[in-house]
Amino acid sequence: MLQIFLQGFAVYFIIWWMTLFAVLPIGLRTQADDNDVVLGTVPSAPTRFRAAFVFSLTTLISTLVYGLWYVCDTYFGWGFDALPQLGPSFY
Repeated sequence: MLQIFLQGFAVYFIIWWMTLFAVLPIGLRTQADDNDVVLGTVPSAPTRFRAAFVFSLTTLISTLVYGLWYVCDTYFGWGFDALPQLGPSFY
């Protein structure tokens, strides 16, 4: 039972981490956009980082993606084992 939970958590963590990098640029305002570049920083640095928004949206999207994966794997049998093997088999 613990192994199943850890596998599910690992899949969710990977989905969450990949979603984070997709969500980060959403709504980003750079210092160059606001014409307020602070000395010693790059113009592409964010004006203000909205961590709560980014992490909430990341969690929401990754939960939906994980739920879709769980339904496909549990009810339809379309898990990672159903994907074609593109590389060589060493076992």
